[in-house]
Amino acid sequence: MNEAAAEWTDDGQEISSLLGAVGERIRALRKERGLTIERLSELSGVSVGIVSQVERGKANPSFTTLAQLSHGLNIPVGRLFHVTEQASPVVRKKDRRRLDVHGLESDDGATFELLTPDLNGALEATWVQTPPGYDTSGTPYRHNGEEFGIVLSGCKDVFIDGVRHRLEAGDSIRYSSTIPHWYANPGDVDCHSIWVITPPTW
Repeated sequence: MNEAAAEWTDDGQEISSLLGAVGERIRALRKERGLTIERLSELSGVSVGIVSQVERGKANPSFTTLAQLSHGLNIPVGRLFHVTEQASPVVRKKDRRRLDVHGLESDDGATFELLTPDLNGALEATWVQTPPGYDTSGTPYRHNGEEFGIVLSGCKDVFIDGVRHRLEAGDSIRYSSTIPHWYANPGDVDCHSIWVITPPTW
């Protein structure tokens, strides 16, 4: 029996549902912290294979394993069980979750807020507000998936493999995230936009 061996008795569908919910919770918390499965494995001392199985609800972890994962996530183990099985699909403006810039400290005034209820689905949508002079050319992004963005006010330069695409209010864009891309606000007012990414990257 491996390190994720069951310490709970199998009570059929109920235990399966709980394991799935806990796995989704761990995955969401890991992504919120900008951690890969490999990095969480290093921080927690739990093998990559077990972390993956737990996140997918395919393992029945012991309390020790959950405690190790909680330590790696820097949270109390009890937080893994604070799961609402039927969360509201609605995200109120006042309840939006603030996101960090992929784990990087940022004092440039940019704001990123999650518009989807969580990061467990096939896509994420974010409200993005960037001040004049905002520029990420020093750290181009590149990851799996596809992105769509629409500018609501102000203007935004979207660079795709070095090619600039200027978007003004009402303009939208779609592109493959596997191509190096970065953003800038060349205007003199804040830019407000909505960005949709699949699969979730935060």
